[in-house]
Amino acid sequence: MIKPTSRRITISQEVRNAFSQRQGVVALESTVITHGLPYPDNLATAQALEACVRDEGAVAATIAVLEGQIHVGLSAEQLEKLAKDEQALKLSRRDLPLAMSIQKNGGTTVATTMMIAHEADIRIFATGGIGGVHRGAESTFDISADLEELANTSVCVVCAGAKAVLDIPKTLEVLETKGVPTISYGCDEFPAFYYRNSGLSPSARLDKVSDIANLLIHKWNLARWPDALHFKGGVLIANPIKLEDEFAKEEVEGLISQALSEMSVTGRDVTPYLLAKLGELSEGQSKASNIALLKNNATLAAQIANELVKNC
Repeated sequence: MIKPTSRRITISQEVRNAFSQRQGVVALESTVITHGLPYPDNLATAQALEACVRDEGAVAATIAVLEGQIHVGLSAEQLEKLAKDEQALKLSRRDLPLAMSIQKNGGTTVATTMMIAHEADIRIFATGGIGGVHRGAESTFDISADLEELANTSVCVVCAGAKAVLDIPKTLEVLETKGVPTISYGCDEFPAFYYRNSGLSPSARLDKVSDIANLLIHKWNLARWPDALHFKGGVLIANPIKLEDEFAKEEVEGLISQALSEMSVTGRDVTPYLLAKLGELSEGQSKASNIALLKNNATLAAQIANELVKNC
């Protein structure tokens, strides 16, 4: 059942049909389109992610803001329009009301996509990597809103861990404090975006899609068992990049150190800058790994969405 939504949220007919026909639905964020990759790579990647979801028999719901209107599920024309808009805003939770009030286009971050997906009753969301505690946060206090959203919004986020440019140990500490389960899929260590092993432990390891779906059912009482507990908040599924797509840890960390030493931006511009700089310094290797892990996550998310629909 789709939750009632305001007139400022448009849910595509394809997504509505998926709910009525009990198909799995996967939310996809749009900052990867507006701020993650240049045109036409951004459009090709967005199309590829939607195709990964559909190949698994689920429905892709890319979330974005167009002319101040929130859209859950984009048409091919809308996707291309967003990909070509060099003035599109980067929309975290705080920025959404302004974009709506001045009728701007914008790509939604992990936090904002989670919030909108929950309003549309979509439980599964695929992204690349979550934001978190930035390196040097003890002096800058730069911590992503993604962590607060994970603590409060009941959506399952499938990612390749936290972005490697972050302080991953501190990110995991914050998630633990906020009670967010960090589940590594098929591996013992928490993945670090470009590479598979961070040397850090998740809260648990699960090896089957059915086990992940069962966790979600129990956490949110999706089976609606009488008197069962409901644990509000998100679940983080950390899906390691495939071995053949991995970017060697030692090389990545060396390039990150170089990028940080040359950085002159702050705040919300830090992550886009670092990702772009890594692409430049690695001669495209980081971008190739990024796109590969995005596809891998979209596929797993679709499998989880299908399993969830089947069991509740």
